[in-house]
Amino acid sequence: MSNTVDTANILELSRELDKLRKEQEGFLGEINKLHKKFQSNPELVEKSGDDLLGKLRELYQKAKEISENEVTVSTTLISELDSFIQSVHRRKDGSEQKKKRMKADLDMSRPSPAGSMRSQLEVAASLKGEQVAARVTPDGAEKDEWFVVKVIHFDREAKEFEVLDEEPGDDEEGGGQRKYKLPMSRIIPFPKRNDPSSALDFPTGRHVLAVYPGTTALYKATVVNTHRKKKTDDYLLEFDDDEEDGSLPQRTVPFHKVVSLPEGHRQ
Repeated sequence: MSNTVDTANILELSRELDKLRKEQEGFLGEINKLHKKFQSNPELVEKSGDDLLGKLRELYQKAKEISENEVTVSTTLISELDSFIQSVHRRKDGSEQKKKRMKADLDMSRPSPAGSMRSQLEVAASLKGEQVAARVTPDGAEKDEWFVVKVIHFDREAKEFEVLDEEPGDDEEGGGQRKYKLPMSRIIPFPKRNDPSSALDFPTGRHVLAVYPGTTALYKATVVNTHRKKKTDDYLLEFDDDEEDGSLPQRTVPFHKVVSLPEGHRQ
């Protein structure tokens, strides 16, 4: 299988992020207008009844959803850019001048660090109670593994998640549910089942990280289907090391259980 980084996907993610930011600007503008109305004419709250307050609540909800989508796309874009940097370094002839030029080009494509971090912290805090993909090191394990876990708490100061592995493997000592404290870099939000716009379209041949059917573990897989018509369609994947009778079986995985392959994944 080819290891070539899909630059077209990077451009697609950049366009999607730009689109989300423009949408967010529109909603924030409407929110600010309503706030100014309330501040200059407080009696509007009583006169308008629930109409204006309901509209304001709806605008905040839309802004929150877009913010969550921004984090999902930004996280994936950063992963793609990091993978691109690695692939470039493998092809480099050691020229420091070329390295600096490439890094500068990539930095221009990255989201604003301050804005991105604020947005990520907001969305991270909103993930409480949600299932996410987490890279953990189980007791006694020799390497990290990816599991589906539930977010219990997010510490904004430490930028750290407390998560619960609700279904640990049978081979784990002590059994029962296990808790972990993990930095943000070890967490990937899943696309939202009820919001297909948060899902990414992975082309055929793309390497991804996906929940293996019937389990809560995630493994590296390759997209093999070519007939997905919409974002809610399932993916058809071939998982690495899943060989049966000399070939890799094709397995169906829901779109909300597939995420971009993280940088440096070797599993």
